[in-house]
Amino acid sequence: MDPVTNPYSPGAGRPPAALVGREAQLSAWATAIARVQAGRDAQSITLYGLRGVGKTVLLSRFSRMARDLDWVVAQIEAKPGNSMRDLIGEALRDELVELARPGLGRRVLTALKTYLSFKTSYDTSGTWSFGLDLKDAEGGGADSGAFEPDLGKLLRDLCGAAEERGVGVALLVDEAQDLPNGELVALCSILHGATQRQERLVVALAGLPSLPRKLAEAKSYAERQFSFHVIDALSEADAADALIDPALDEGAQWDPDAVDHVVARAGGYPYFLQQYGQEVWNVADGSTITRADARQGVEIGQLALDSGFFRIRWDRATPAEKDYLKAMAVDGDAGSLTGAVADRLHKKINAIGPTRANLINKGLVYSPDHGIVAYTVPAMAAFVRRQPV
Repeated sequence: MDPVTNPYSPGAGRPPAALVGREAQLSAWATAIARVQAGRDAQSITLYGLRGVGKTVLLSRFSRMARDLDWVVAQIEAKPGNSMRDLIGEALRDELVELARPGLGRRVLTALKTYLSFKTSYDTSGTWSFGLDLKDAEGGGADSGAFEPDLGKLLRDLCGAAEERGVGVALLVDEAQDLPNGELVALCSILHGATQRQERLVVALAGLPSLPRKLAEAKSYAERQFSFHVIDALSEADAADALIDPALDEGAQWDPDAVDHVVARAGGYPYFLQQYGQEVWNVADGSTITRADARQGVEIGQLALDSGFFRIRWDRATPAEKDYLKAMAVDGDAGSLTGAVADRLHKKINAIGPTRANLINKGLVYSPDHGIVAYTVPAMAAFVRRQPV
């Protein structure tokens, strides 16, 4: 079929043609922002799961839903070594440029002046303004250099500006497991204070399965601040819809046994469905996708996953780290006891501790519980077992 009209789109954070199986999360977010916009409180949301399950896609949909209501939205991706202060400041800049128009209310002017002070706390390269005279406006004071009070002041004044306009403020953080503990503590504290003051702030975090534990360790009340949603593989019915519906929109259809083959090989994981779907579409000859097309396309898709999705992670590991990953592969994707990994490597647990820590820092594995380690991507164990000894 024509690759130009191919409706399947594998890629990091790339929205699928059919976003299925995530109705509960979309409904929870819609309810949260509707409650906040109505002046009521709402639980913020945490999405957690392995890589490739669509957390970033959901977070971006959350962002669009809030922006469609003219909310002030800051969407960032946490990165080791990058300050959350800088990321939030830059994410808000274009949002506030759009807000800075003639006839602004007092609280909006206050928020703009506070933002300018916040920006000077991490960017002293020069002056910056909204083209407005803010000399007599209230605000400012978000440049102390202390992260929690500065960010708290900024968000508090932004919430005031949002309330003046009848909207709210949404802060969305991807890869939230990479936030330093101090920043995670600060964020929970700021959200706690905003909730107590009934400010118009709602937060969405997305990260690996270790994120809920990190939040609980940061603040004991975090479990009450957020509603937690595990983002996992799609059901067979939803996975089938993710393949069938986009094809129908392009005037094509799938044979049922072709759908069954792709769904089974993908294991319900959205990224794999998109990769296989893309390749199956490209090899299909005619408007009906057959089982033969599915088998050929899946094999091509598997090669693409091995050379891209899995390979880029494998190549980041040192020889010692690859040995660790191979020792884990014996247990499949369910996770391994660190003691069992040490035994297979014929080393003591303390001796391989630095290797484990490096793999966690690289985002290749995570610790779902004390003494356990697991891959951050689905089907990694099978890929590792396919590598030469």
